Amino acid sequence: MSDPAPLLTTLLVSFNTRELLTPCLDALAAARAPLGPSPVIVVDNGSVDGSADYLEKHHPEVRLIRSARNLGFGRANNLGLPEVHSKYLLLLNTDAFVPPDALTKTVAFMDATPDCGILGVRLVGRDGALQPSCRYFPTPYNTFLSRSGLARWLPSTRMVDDMDWAHDEVRECDWVPGCFYLIRSDLIARVGLFDPRYFLYYEEVDHCFAAKAANAKVMYYPHVSVVHIGGESAKSLGAINNAGRQVEVLQIESAQIYFRKQFGFAGLLRHLLLEELADLVLIAKAIVSRNKRGSIGYHLRRMRSTLAIAGRTRFGLQATR
Repeated sequence: MSDPAPLLTTLLVSFNTRELLTPCLDALAAARAPLGPSPVIVVDNGSVDGSADYLEKHHPEVRLIRSARNLGFGRANNLGLPEVHSKYLLLLNTDAFVPPDALTKTVAFMDATPDCGILGVRLVGRDGALQPSCRYFPTPYNTFLSRSGLARWLPSTRMVDDMDWAHDEVRECDWVPGCFYLIRSDLIARVGLFDPRYFLYYEEVDHCFAAKAANAKVMYYPHVSVVHIGGESAKSLGAINNAGRQVEVLQIESAQIYFRKQFGFAGLLRHLLLEELADLVLIAKAIVSRNKRGSIGYHLRRMRSTLAIAGRTRFGLQATR
């Protein structure tokens, strides 16, 4: 007689975060213990800091999958998916540290809430400061208001992040960050995991969009707080490639793919026009404040980059890497 399927599998993607692996996995082990056997899969995403060898030596309990190159966040998670045979899948960042009761509480909530397909938790920094944890879908309009700084003049507009509430109640939202992302496996069977065109950024936004279209709720659960450092892999990406602007380029590209996919060609055109307008607004602000030299040049470069990326992605239809 075969062993029953585990309740939970945890999947982590590691990219040059060797120093974080042991504290992350040790915290995870304490949280997993009450659940019984619960596999951990780590996809090493082409790290060059010895992360994979370190895992093999110091954490033989994890299922290690080595990628020869950096596939990006979404594709690397997809690489681990064939190894998942559990009711729930937790995607966890290597720079996120769970408390001992994190998994018992969130799995119990999912068991008690069958229409919840994806669950996120309260995210805090090392200093305990609240991070955006319960988020709403970006649109061409609210993205423009956020970038241009005009959102404060239109307080009734729903922005991606609403931080003006206590974040102490369970509520439904549009999407939750991928650093702690608990999913039902049967939902993955229906809608898949991440669109491989996203190299970095917007993967979970797009996935939550698909989940809600399939009548699954995306919910925020405040009774677990996860310490999230944030940006460790992205900082490593910039340092290794000597390209500080690379992260921004990836954000621009992913946004274009998302708006084309979810809002169509007309929606992408609105996004592009409003992105250019946002940079013009910021240039005007720089002129008025006499902060011309650096800021104006940056926004002019960003305007050119936005249009160049639109051409390379065939207006949001394809990835460039």
